[in-house]
Amino acid sequence: MTLAGALGFGLASPSLCFAQTEPEPSVNDYLPPSEPEVTRDEWRQRIEDARRRAKEASRERREHPELYKPVPEDPDLVATERLLRDDSLQRGDIVTTKKGMFVYQGRSGQPRRDQDFVPVNPKPVR
Repeated sequence: MTLAGALGFGLASPSLCFAQTEPEPSVNDYLPPSEPEVTRDEWRQRIEDARRRAKEASRERREHPELYKPVPEDPDLVATERLLRDDSLQRGDIVTTKKGMFVYQGRSGQPRRDQDFVPVNPKPVR
């Protein structure tokens, strides 16, 4: 037999494959080892329970919308927090707020404090 004949014979009969195929993954491959595979009835029950909980939550939101309104944030507090967390501020930077203009006198690498911001034109005390 020639080499071409041997190669042709090997290609013509795919049943002479030496590699083994891996089995298809099952549901158990995706579950934690301690949980057994659920039955079809258990799965359907879980779906029905989830639907019931969703309907109850929806009804609760309709009956008591006041419990689900977002709490409005104080814009001044949010702006102050954002300013205190701004890592790009350097000594001498001027920031403008609702309360006026301030010069940042703090040092880089240190936590920011309210005292680090000095008013540019302090209001005279009467």
